[in-house]
Amino acid sequence: MSDGQKFIDAQVVSEQGKEAAKDIIFGSAAGIVGKFIEYPFDTVKVRLQSQPDGLPTQYKGPLDCFRQSWRADGIQGLYRGISAPLVGAAVETSSLFFSVSLHLPLLRSNSKLTPRRQYRLAQRALRATILPQSEPLPFSALVACGAISGAFTSVALTPIELVKCKMQVPFTHFSGRPQGALAIIASIWRHQGLLGFWHGQLGTLIRETGGSAAWFGSYEAISLFFRRAYKRGAEDTLPVWQQMTAGAVAGMTYNFIFYPADTIKSRMQTEDVTKITGGKRTFWAVGRALWNERGLSGFYRGCGLTVGRAAPSSAFIFTIYEALRRNFG
Repeated sequence: MSDGQKFIDAQVVSEQGKEAAKDIIFGSAAGIVGKFIEYPFDTVKVRLQSQPDGLPTQYKGPLDCFRQSWRADGIQGLYRGISAPLVGAAVETSSLFFSVSLHLPLLRSNSKLTPRRQYRLAQRALRATILPQSEPLPFSALVACGAISGAFTSVALTPIELVKCKMQVPFTHFSGRPQGALAIIASIWRHQGLLGFWHGQLGTLIRETGGSAAWFGSYEAISLFFRRAYKRGAEDTLPVWQQMTAGAVAGMTYNFIFYPADTIKSRMQTEDVTKITGGKRTFWAVGRALWNERGLSGFYRGCGLTVGRAAPSSAFIFTIYEALRRNFG
């Protein structure tokens, strides 16, 4: 390899490193803002999902859960345990954007374009623009990248969500007194060891893999619709309201399609599921138990609330990420 080629390769690696760092920073910032918006609704959702079967339900619905939670602890109760989710939101969103930008160039590994040009095109595709007609990237490839990103992210996200869910359920689940994140982490380590932090991993994997494919795919599809409807070019920036609309649809799609997997995961992470499964703790055993006790409706507790809060949260995530990329990228 010539010195000139080595120099070019070093420049490409440096460029990719800078772009990856931007994805992590901008994705983290967007994810944190989105989490602050949605967290009270997420707390209500987890509490609805975690109501034990076979007993009278504590909450009649989302509004009743919100009302009881507010009366018991005020705004502090609805934001209880937000430290872990803020870390989780930063990890999840930055990992998704970073992973997509990492995998998109691989789809062009046989292209005649230079690695630097491949990476630049991948970055523009990630920011919901349409690639030049001479080098189109199939929509299915973008969806596939979203799925791969979700699978990658789920591994880092499961331990964070485990702690978050345990902190969100009512205090009665913890012998009548609240526990902080460190106490919960110590308890998991003491009783289940290292692997205990990935309890519910299959549910997170299904939700993140399918949900992330739907998230990026929906955003790309709605963005494409606006570009065609308003005859905008690939390099034109969409107006904020169009970005937010695309982001809102993406968030609702992400949360609705694989909501049952999230319900099963939340039950596994917040209670002793062996009481309803006959001693088993697997994802499928909990799913069967839920189906036998409450049917399809048991998998969709709190779904309307979750889908509703996902709209503004996801809208802000994409819009903030786009703005940061446009002004500092």
